[in-house]
Amino acid sequence: MTVEKLTRAKAARLTQDPHRPQREDRENVLEIAIGRELRAHRRQQEITVAELAAKTGLSIGMLSKIENGNTSPSLTTLQTLANALRVPITAFFRRFEEAREYVHTKSGEGVEIERAGTRAGHQYNLLGHIGSNGSGVIVEPYLITLSTESDIFPTFQHGGIETIYMLEGELDYRHGDDVVKLLPGDTLFFDADAPHGPEYLVTLPCKYLSIISYPQNA
Repeated sequence: MTVEKLTRAKAARLTQDPHRPQREDRENVLEIAIGRELRAHRRQQEITVAELAAKTGLSIGMLSKIENGNTSPSLTTLQTLANALRVPITAFFRRFEEAREYVHTKSGEGVEIERAGTRAGHQYNLLGHIGSNGSGVIVEPYLITLSTESDIFPTFQHGGIETIYMLEGELDYRHGDDVVKLLPGDTLFFDADAPHGPEYLVTLPCKYLSIISYPQNA
């Protein structure tokens, strides 16, 4: 080997990270997902690898390879494992390429909208919206600001559940026949089908989070 080739080889070794996974998409590989689910179900039932091997007739080495995502088990093997753990075979595929939505709204970038019953000086910023995650539930978080220009709006009434978390100011909040005083750090969780809304603005400005959840087909 020439000096030039030796230098290149040394440089290549120096730029390699020995701890770097050999497969960039390793976290998304089906075998990894199956292995994680198998291990999770086995541990949940407090079954050792040796005990599972005895139940299924599979070797301990094979089970270790499956749990570590180092081999692709056949459908027959998966069915055997499912029967031994008393879970449906589909349980091993639950986390493979399962879409999980999220919405990141940076400070001051919430979409300002108008809701029914909103008057001048009431600022509603929608912080995100997820309604197609398969749960059948829509969740809408709002940042609501009531300034010195705000007047009291008529009570709201809609389906679903609402949670209010007070951030700033002080107000009296009506829910049905009751009025609750809300201070910073207070939480109000209620059935939104009852008439509700600010009754009296005590200390301005008032700012609070309002999180509304309701059935997707409501």
